[in-house]
Amino acid sequence: MTGVLGRYRELVASGELRPDPEQQAAAEKLDALQRQLEQPPRKRRWYARLIGTPPSDPLPRGIYLWGGVGRGKSMLMDLFHQCLDIPGKRRVHFHAFMIEVHALLREERKKEAGDPIPPVAMTIAKDLRVLAFDEMVVNNSADAMIMSRLFTWLIDMCCLTIVTTGNRAPSELYKDGLNREHFLPFIALIERELDVMALNGPHDYRLERLAGIDTWHTPLGDAATAQVREAFFRLTDFPPEDSANVPSADLDLGGGRKLHVPKSLKGVAVFSFKRLCAEARGAADYLAIAQTYHTVILVGIPRMGPENRNEAARFVTLIDALYENKVKLFATAAAEPDQLYIAGDGAFEFERTASRLNEMQSAEYLAAGHGED
Repeated sequence: MTGVLGRYRELVASGELRPDPEQQAAAEKLDALQRQLEQPPRKRRWYARLIGTPPSDPLPRGIYLWGGVGRGKSMLMDLFHQCLDIPGKRRVHFHAFMIEVHALLREERKKEAGDPIPPVAMTIAKDLRVLAFDEMVVNNSADAMIMSRLFTWLIDMCCLTIVTTGNRAPSELYKDGLNREHFLPFIALIERELDVMALNGPHDYRLERLAGIDTWHTPLGDAATAQVREAFFRLTDFPPEDSANVPSADLDLGGGRKLHVPKSLKGVAVFSFKRLCAEARGAADYLAIAQTYHTVILVGIPRMGPENRNEAARFVTLIDALYENKVKLFATAAAEPDQLYIAGDGAFEFERTASRLNEMQSAEYLAAGHGED
């Protein structure tokens, strides 16, 4: 099977990518890791520890790729996962992974059988040699306190090689977060066990893909719908001719509740205004969306009046969550932001939301990384 470096060079030669020394270095590192992983494993580390002897070969070092939006992190991860010719590989969005971890921990705690971390790690690592994440981000103290011990087990005892992307350098993860001292061992683990590589080249491919497409489209109608549809396919590289088969998802909102996401691919989600704001939803629901997706396409935003005060209030909460997590918003709407809700309870406060919606269309906002402060 083709190696990562060979595929990367083909993309540069075809003009799809431009020469970038940092991307080239990352492709070389991923290519070397691919070839190392494709060698048959010998004595596994956990077994060596069990019998008191050193492992016969070192665990392949993982890789942490970090950098700004659109610098090629996900593209390189795609190449690595596609080219890696082994059965024991898994790629998952980091937020979805942490939802899975919390569910496994809840089940283990019900057993009251001691420390739940080791059995959870063994469950995750079963039949795997490499675990790849997109968009590692830490937003709360509960995740911060779990990750250090869990990942130590995954790497040190379960012999998993970790490959991940993030918008921040390891030392900047969960910066200024509550109880961050509990997270520092995890940062040390990343820097010790993974090769940390920056991708901050001059080309923002995500923004370049959207050249000529605005983020706010009014009035409602076929022309506006066509624009956000085009944005979705450019952002996800999904073939428009296969639009009937765009993946959907069910987002775990906690407490046994799920939110159906009609179109969900590569960190981009499509929702209707009715789904998010006409149904009873709270801040926690919108936060789950904002932490999971770097881009939201919201269609069918109507003009609202006094009879729509509940919808308007939910819309305000939704936009706050998206804005504070630097989520990109593409929308079809009946009017410009400052004309959406001009009369009714909270109309004065809505002016702040309109201001945020205008700021979210700016080049500076669009260039910011998902989840950045």
